[in-house]
Amino acid sequence: MRSFATASNGQMEVTVPSYVQQPDGDRILFPVRISDVVATLKGSVDPGRYYVVSGHYDTRCSDPNDFECDSPGADDDASGVAVSMELARIMASRRPAATIVFVAVAGEEQGLFGAQYLAQSYKNASVNVQGMFTNDIIGSSTADDGTKDPYTVRIFAQGNPTTDSAARARVRATIGGENDSPARQLARFVVGVAENNYTQMNIPVVYRLDRFLRGGDHRPFLEAGYTACRFTEPNEDYAHQHQDVRVENATQYGDLIEFVDFEYIAHVAKVNAAALWSLANAPESPRKVTVNTTLLSNDSQFTWLASNETLLAGYEVLWRPTDAPFWTHVVPLGNVNMATINLSKDNVIFGIRSVGKNGYASPATFPFPG
Repeated sequence: MRSFATASNGQMEVTVPSYVQQPDGDRILFPVRISDVVATLKGSVDPGRYYVVSGHYDTRCSDPNDFECDSPGADDDASGVAVSMELARIMASRRPAATIVFVAVAGEEQGLFGAQYLAQSYKNASVNVQGMFTNDIIGSSTADDGTKDPYTVRIFAQGNPTTDSAARARVRATIGGENDSPARQLARFVVGVAENNYTQMNIPVVYRLDRFLRGGDHRPFLEAGYTACRFTEPNEDYAHQHQDVRVENATQYGDLIEFVDFEYIAHVAKVNAAALWSLANAPESPRKVTVNTTLLSNDSQFTWLASNETLLAGYEVLWRPTDAPFWTHVVPLGNVNMATINLSKDNVIFGIRSVGKNGYASPATFPFPG
């Protein structure tokens, strides 16, 4: 990473934040230093707004506590680290408006320790992280039955935020906002900017935090109150993750580089690049978006916090049928902080997004009663 930073003219800083993790009675057997590698590319217009992309450089064998085994970790998760590093290399000489952080974390297999440390460090410092992606197991397009799908990457997006207060969670359930969490809005944004001819990728949004009985480095960011999603290949081959390297019944086990599809990783990297660059060059999503529920009306009245962002040109109201996964209609607005739409809030899902002078638009914000 430090070699990449030399092309940034001082705009990229590489640090290695670390701490000593004490034994936890589970997968940490003795005191061990957890070190993350963090390359921060400072934004040229809004450097206080952060977007993070991460992979984890630790790996494991069949026994998660066997720290002496041969554990190549090519797919899980050298593939994700490769995406972070390649994007750092490509973007080091460029100037995003907001800050982009390229990370390789440690201790994922032992309990998400590196990501938890980084997320908590950001939270303690009141860093404005507006979006985080983890790329974990994005190195193969071939399933265990030989099925190939080289043009699909899943994005996992949590529904109801666990950080919502009890009162806010009740309101969200009442108004049908469970499919419009910040993570789901981020996933919709990714599909909108990265599912195209350039990336050649399909990006199905999976409406859950992660796969069953599994975890990833986006979770500590979500638990810290940040918006985060996970990218993962469409069909995993479990013979090539969390396995001792061996041949058994004529089957090769182990997370070996021979099973990695480098062209596929490049396509996933393009998805990440499109998402991160679009996020970092758009204005911030609108804050404190409310819908007026004090009057019975078939019109829908919205307000949001006025912004003096340099990038900002105006706003758009988005809407879709309640059973539609993506936005279907757009109503352009000027640089205002209120709007009335001749459509009942009871019949559709609304969102408000910011639009920049450069044409980049933010993820939408779901309005709560106000």
